[in-house]
Amino acid sequence: MVKELELSTNEKELIISGLKEGIRLDGRGIDDFRSLKITLGPEYGRSEVKLGDTKVLAKVSCEVARPYPDRPNEGILTLNTELSPMAFAGLEPGRPSEEEVLVSRILEKAIKINRAVDVEGLCIVANELAWSIHVDVHFLDNDGNIIDAACIAAISALSHFRRPDVTVIGEDVTIHPVDQRNPVPLSIHHTPICVTFAFFENGDLWVVDPSLKEEQIRRGDMIIAINNHKEICVLSKAGGLPLEMHTIIQCSKLAASKVDWVREKIQDAIANAAEVEKRCYLILLLFLFILYEF
Repeated sequence: MVKELELSTNEKELIISGLKEGIRLDGRGIDDFRSLKITLGPEYGRSEVKLGDTKVLAKVSCEVARPYPDRPNEGILTLNTELSPMAFAGLEPGRPSEEEVLVSRILEKAIKINRAVDVEGLCIVANELAWSIHVDVHFLDNDGNIIDAACIAAISALSHFRRPDVTVIGEDVTIHPVDQRNPVPLSIHHTPICVTFAFFENGDLWVVDPSLKEEQIRRGDMIIAINNHKEICVLSKAGGLPLEMHTIIQCSKLAASKVDWVREKIQDAIANAAEVEKRCYLILLLFLFILYEF
C-alpha cells in the first residue's frame, strides 16, 4: 500500500471547515474540476494529461497476434497501469498497491468490459491473425484523483491512435508501413469518462475531483463512469460511508455535465494534434521543394 504523510489535526479541521462553507483549499467550489490539459503526440496514441498537479501518461501500441481460441473473430485489448516511485514516494516495490489494483479494475470495467473499442474490427483473419492493442498508463505525479486522470489519458490516447493498414487477398496478408499508406484509426463505440467524488463526515459533505489532501481525510468515495450516450458504464463504491439514494442521483447528474466538459477537452486536443500534424507535413513539403530546386 502507498503510504502518504498524515495530515495534522489543524489541516484536517481547516479542510472540513472550508467545505462546510463551500470553499476548498485551492479556491475551487465543491463541484469544480481542477484545470485540465491534454497533450497528444508527437506519435499516434501518446497522451499526457495534467489534472491540476496530477500528471498521467498513456501510450497505445499494437502488434499482430493470434486471437484467443474462445474469441476467434476478435482482436485483443490490454490495459496496463504502472505506479511510479516518482509520483508515490511511499510505494512498496515488488507488489502492486491497493491504488494500482483499483485503477486497473476501474479502467478494465469502463473501457474493456463495456467494449468501448470495437475489438471485432481488430480481427484480420479469423482464428489466425488479429491486432493486439496495448494501453500502458504511467503515473508521473500524484496530487489526487489518479483514476479520472488515467481514464482521460487512456480514452484520449485510444482516440488518437492509428494502426497500420492491412490488405487481405486470399491467404496473403500485407501490413502496410505508415510511410506508404495512411494508418487507420480505431473504431470507438463510446467514450466512458470517470468522475470521482469524495465524501466527508456523515456523507453530507462531498466534493468532485478530490485533491490529495482531501483524499487523505475522506470517509468514502464513489466513481461514476458515463459515456457519450449518457449511459452509466461504471458505478463503483468500495466501502466507506453508506450513501442516500438522493445523493447518488445528485452526483450522477453532476457527473454527466462534467463528462461533457471533459469530452470537449479531448476533442479540442485531437483537433490541435491534427493541426500540428498538418503544419509539419506542409513544412516537410516546402523543405523538399526547396531541396529539389537547389
